[in-house]
Amino acid sequence: MTFVKKEKFLSKEWFYSYTLIVIGSFILAAGFVYFIDPHKIVPGGVYGIGIVVKNITADIMGDGIKLPFLKEPIFQDGLGIGFVGLMLNIPLTIMGIKILGPRFGVKTVVGFIFSSIFIDFLDERFDGALVDDVLLSCIFGGVLIGFGLALIFKTRATSGGSDIIAMIAAKYTRMSLGLLLIVVDSVIVLLGLLVFKDWKIPLYSWIVIYITGKVIDAVMQGVSYDKALFIISDKYEEIRDKIIKDLNRGGTLINGVGMYKGLDKKIIFTNVNRREQGVLQDFIKEIDPNAFMTVIDAHEVLGNGFKPIREV
Repeated sequence: MTFVKKEKFLSKEWFYSYTLIVIGSFILAAGFVYFIDPHKIVPGGVYGIGIVVKNITADIMGDGIKLPFLKEPIFQDGLGIGFVGLMLNIPLTIMGIKILGPRFGVKTVVGFIFSSIFIDFLDERFDGALVDDVLLSCIFGGVLIGFGLALIFKTRATSGGSDIIAMIAAKYTRMSLGLLLIVVDSVIVLLGLLVFKDWKIPLYSWIVIYITGKVIDAVMQGVSYDKALFIISDKYEEIRDKIIKDLNRGGTLINGVGMYKGLDKKIIFTNVNRREQGVLQDFIKEIDPNAFMTVIDAHEVLGNGFKPIREV
């Protein structure tokens, strides 16, 4: 079994998902090109690395790269941010599939390909900063990037890049995925400090990271990455197997009695992150449309698979 639900090709759900990916990728690209890149802000992720590489290679590239089917040379201001992001995402995705299994799916690949294309497309046609004020650029850039990522997340895809690095690290450590994402992005931010040698850059970059996270939460209709689920279904065995084998999560089976007819019921209690909730919800809808499911924002989850309780 796989982690990602496959929509029927050319179905209504298929068009909806891929439309969200394209729109989200374009909005994300606009945030980087119009607000983030002109001020050399490095908000983590592979595109943050792309901003660093672009500025390092700006003088090296000279007149850019000339292609026979294009009138104007490309990458005149350094290697493209999207190109660098794509070159990093491809091996990271392959490595993630080998280590973690097929939990990313075609939509994740389509998402980072479109994001890379849109970033370099807009960058080749725009020069300078849309807003001269750096703080305003951080705010609006963070909002656009967060909104674009949230649309991609709504399709059950990931943004690739630092997400995959954090997932791999989470498999071999006891650190939570959320904390590892912060660590990975912070390392990339500090890379920007080493290259640009300006303390304002990491400070502004962390502002962008914070705003991006808040916007993603707002669009996804939740302020927590983790969710507590109570599930009542006659197909509880299949749901249990899905949680244990596919999501690699645990849970508790609780014996209950229905208030209306007094029948014995099995209640599944489990904690998952918001993407896993979507995957599980789609699965339950397929096997038991009459199931009952309660979703609660878990502001803090302590224990195995999440934040170790001994660190509290």
